[in-house]
Amino acid sequence: MTNKARRGRMLAVASVMTAALGVTAACSSGDGGDTAGSAGTSSAAAEKITLTLQTFGGGTNFGYKAAVEKWNAEHPNVQVKYNNLTDSFENVYWPQMLQWLQSGTGAGDVVGIDEGGMGLAKARPQFFTDLGQYGLQSRQSDFPAWKWENGINSEGKLFALGTDVGGMSICYRTDLFKKAGLPTDRDEVSKLWSGGWDDFIKAGQDFQAKVKDAKFVDSVNTIYNVVLSQEAAKNGNVTYFDKDQQLIVDKNPAVKTAFDFTQKISEAGLTAKLQNFTDPWNTGFVKSQFATLGCPGWMLGVVSGTAGDEFKGKWDVATVPGGGGNWGGSWLAVPKQSKHPKEAAELASYLTGPEAQLMAFKEGGNLPSTIPAQDDPELQSATNEYFGNAPIGKIFGPSIKSLQPTFLGEKHAQVKREVEQVVTGMDQGSVPYAEAWQKFVEAGQKAAG
Repeated sequence: MTNKARRGRMLAVASVMTAALGVTAACSSGDGGDTAGSAGTSSAAAEKITLTLQTFGGGTNFGYKAAVEKWNAEHPNVQVKYNNLTDSFENVYWPQMLQWLQSGTGAGDVVGIDEGGMGLAKARPQFFTDLGQYGLQSRQSDFPAWKWENGINSEGKLFALGTDVGGMSICYRTDLFKKAGLPTDRDEVSKLWSGGWDDFIKAGQDFQAKVKDAKFVDSVNTIYNVVLSQEAAKNGNVTYFDKDQQLIVDKNPAVKTAFDFTQKISEAGLTAKLQNFTDPWNTGFVKSQFATLGCPGWMLGVVSGTAGDEFKGKWDVATVPGGGGNWGGSWLAVPKQSKHPKEAAELASYLTGPEAQLMAFKEGGNLPSTIPAQDDPELQSATNEYFGNAPIGKIFGPSIKSLQPTFLGEKHAQVKREVEQVVTGMDQGSVPYAEAWQKFVEAGQKAAG
């Protein structure tokens, strides 16, 4: 499928979502008017209301199933309707959410925002409720300074609370590694690429020499983002924009290094030529089309939820080449169009609290951003049954407190969307390797306006 066709498909999906989900979201705030909003607590609402929670992501996405069930059991008058709208943040969710925010209708009472959208969200205070007016400034001590500060908008008001953080690992298929004659024990697998990304390519070449019906890596997009997150930490913690909001897509060594490695692994023939968070990529899990992918903490839930029970125990987790990295992490905000902002603020606070973050971690692998949850012995000793009882607490736990925030500009999401289309096109053959970098830069410049 060409990039143009894929973008058309994404827009079509967004249009369907506008019609189907917009009505749901508009109606879900209920008809309780201001009565519930003026009550002492959400559980004491004068009449039953429904809050809509909207998120994105594949598999178990934000990991909120159990947390929402617990809330609904404890708040009979304030029920939550949880809608995970799409796998794709940049291509579908964020463009649609911006339309809803601009029109004043369609957005849920609580909405998730990926790190890539936070720059723009911070610059649009007219879209979101000031959470400070509901006392949520008291949550500041729960969060690392950078996670908290990214939820402060351009007017200095708290508009979003942090959910998870990134962290990094490599997820791999033990059965496919065995087929290739490679080690399957996670410690031994980690040693395969202990020298860095060139070792990773060497392991991939060894794999590919023995296995013909699967590729070593899922997609260039996934590996590109892993390497970019690592390189950003070495280059001022910036990617496409500097901290003055100036486009540096053609000047930042972090971007060029990530691009060059992506081209190298593509030219080596190690990729399944898929684009992450698309239907063909989802199918690739169940058809065993690839053996590895870059796995921030939240990706564990994507893998288990997408691959399904049939592949339980066939996936495992190893360390990532080149050290750690911080790819991902999201926030929850309350749109001003919510009819029940007080109750919505309480819900956002509950879902970002230590208890709910630990529930999300157990459900989907989403690494907590709150300090109490990070310090909890339950996290430090956690294992993941789906991934062969991998000690994910030990794998991710030591690194999450030292994660460095990456500055993402106001137009980050739109630039990311377009440059990654070029990366995909290069891998799939529609963009010649010799022309790919120039087209990548041009796509970024055009998207930035």
